[in-house]
Parts: sequence; C-alpha cells; structure tokens
Amino acid sequence: MKDTQRDPTTTEIEAAVFRRLRGHLMQERPDVQNIDLMILAGFCRNCLADWYREAAQDRGIEMDRDTAREAVYGMPFNDWKASHQKPATPEQLQAFDEAQRRHGKR
Repeated sequence: MKDTQRDPTTTEIEAAVFRRLRGHLMQERPDVQNIDLMILAGFCRNCLADWYREAAQDRGIEMDRDTAREAVYGMPFNDWKASHQKPATPEQLQAFDEAQRRHGKR
C-alpha cells in the first residue's frame, strides 16, 4: 500500500509503533536472537533494516544496508552482534530451514 494519501496522524502513530517495536527489540529483549524471530515471526531486526532502507529508497533517499541497520540497531551492526548475537545452534538452523520450507521461501 502506497502512503501518498495518508492522514498525517496515521503516519505519526505508525512511526511511534515502529519506534516502540525497535526499542522493545533493542532494549527490553536484546536476548531474543534474530534466528528465533525468523523462525517464529518470519522477520527479524535485519528485515526491519531492509524495510527501512527500501522505504527510504522509495522516497528517493539513497541508503546502504549498514546505515539502515544502524538506524534500527541504534549502533553499528557489528557492535550489536558482538554484544548480543550468539552463534546459531544446529537446532535453530534446522527449525529455520523447516520454517522457510513451510512458508515457501526455499
């Protein structure tokens, strides 16, 4: 859905929801691993960064992946990854593959 005819209040509310989601994932639940988000919800923090970059590009703003990730993570991705991301377990990788097949992504 293109948002060219949106009520500004709707956009403000959606922006507030995004900021709350981002804050929740980054401050309250940094322990939740991206792979677990992908298994359960079909998206993760990196997906949010990709969507952020795509929304910027849709508006004529060039943005690379690292810049978008920093906007979502609140810091360089490699710093966040070193502090919070653990290597995926074999069980997580298997569950991820099964989820991808179930949702037709592989």
